[in-house]
Amino acid sequence: MNEGTDHTPLTRDFFDRSVQEVAPDLLGRILVRNTDQGPIEVRLTEVEAYAGEIDPGSHAFRGRTARNSVMFGPPGHSYVYFTYGMWHCLNLVCGPEGRASGVLLRAGEIGIGADLARKRRFSARHDRELAKGPARLATALDVDRALNGIDVVGCPEGPLSVLQGTPPPRDQVRSGPRTGVGGDGAHQPWRFWIDGDPTVSPYRAHVPRRRAT
Repeated sequence: MNEGTDHTPLTRDFFDRSVQEVAPDLLGRILVRNTDQGPIEVRLTEVEAYAGEIDPGSHAFRGRTARNSVMFGPPGHSYVYFTYGMWHCLNLVCGPEGRASGVLLRAGEIGIGADLARKRRFSARHDRELAKGPARLATALDVDRALNGIDVVGCPEGPLSVLQGTPPPRDQVRSGPRTGVGGDGAHQPWRFWIDGDPTVSPYRAHVPRRRAT
């Protein structure tokens, strides 16, 4: 990571905007995971926006539930969900309180704490693969449902925080359909990534599950 990276914490106001604004603006920011063994820092290189009740691809499309309640705010908190009975994924809640939205953290470059991440991601062949994909990112950072609802701006020494980092030039930011999203939400260009960055995960279109006959 760049030694000139800005380590000033992001404020609540950063997240209190529309998810379509916050998502691309998270690229290049530094997510810090403070663990008992030490900190792990990841520079975000790929994210996806999910716009709650107006977005068929969002967990909150059909309204508030016990699972998704964190998505309704206040902004600047973590939303962690468990998927496929195997993996956790980490999102950051944004937008005005009471209106669900969040940004899925899909990939990043791990700098400080890479040795700790390698212990959890021992199958990674290269460091660029440590957080290449949302489940890998959460695994590398030791994120699970115990961190659901954590305030990421209230305490820099807490389990999760987000720093200013070094955002990329605008002409290096790309957007396209979200990975694995089907139905009416399939074509929203709400996946954002840093062009050419080796830690960005490959795009995969949604593949409908086959029903048992």
